[in-house]
Amino acid sequence: MKILVAGASGVIGRLLIPMLVQKGHEVVGLIRNPEHAESLKNAGASFVQADVYDRKNLFSVLAETSPEVVIHQLTSLQAMDPSANARIRVEGTRNLVDASLAAGVRRMIAQSITMTYAPGEGPATEDCPLDFEAPEPQLTSVNGVHALETTAAEMLEHVILRYGVLYGEGTWYDSNGLFAEQARLGNLPATDGVTSFVHTEDAAFAAVLALEWPTGTYNIVDSDPAAGTEWVPVYAKALNAPEPMAIPGSVRGERGALNAKALRYGWSPRFASWREGFAQTLH
Repeated sequence: MKILVAGASGVIGRLLIPMLVQKGHEVVGLIRNPEHAESLKNAGASFVQADVYDRKNLFSVLAETSPEVVIHQLTSLQAMDPSANARIRVEGTRNLVDASLAAGVRRMIAQSITMTYAPGEGPATEDCPLDFEAPEPQLTSVNGVHALETTAAEMLEHVILRYGVLYGEGTWYDSNGLFAEQARLGNLPATDGVTSFVHTEDAAFAAVLALEWPTGTYNIVDSDPAAGTEWVPVYAKALNAPEPMAIPGSVRGERGALNAKALRYGWSPRFASWREGFAQTLH
């Protein structure tokens, strides 16, 4: 199968492309920075260069590449700017879907998130509504996710992967990431807010399986949603950071999610819980 991966140089893309190649697929990585071309070649993939905000060029690239499937792993997280990430979800997805449809692409797999569910009792399933009553800046993220998902749903076949909080190499929760630094400084409090984590390798593996999944939305999270009062002390201990301060309360988006649907379709994460994942990947 010929597959184009948009966001090929990102945290998930870097893991996903070798997995797809190993399965025998012809993989093309869409990159903006040519510096990433060599790593794609080394992984057994080819590459095309385009900016998703340049519609004309993107249409040309998709027409020339003519993939059967487009995997949308585009994010803009470096500056921790919700508006930048919302823009790529809104405008970038719009351009990518339009170019894919024009090129005759049948299926799209798109990266979304679980942190935009409306408040409710217990962790969320895929049927729970998004939080359109959230205050800013959370509402910007909710609207970006909604735009991404509804736009991707214009594809004849579409799979929406709602990832939990990512940890692993290159993430904010990596041993040299932003939140690890905050933990070491004693600035990462343990609150009542519930988080569902997923390791980057498990997230990428879900995208591989999604090539065969029915159209729909899937929570891609581990099986252990946990309050900050549970996971933050374990995270801090794994980093040899000080014991975190406990602060009651939570914020919007801290509900957690359930993964039963993805499990039914054959997803079996390497780390069923962040407890194992932190212990084996943080040092």
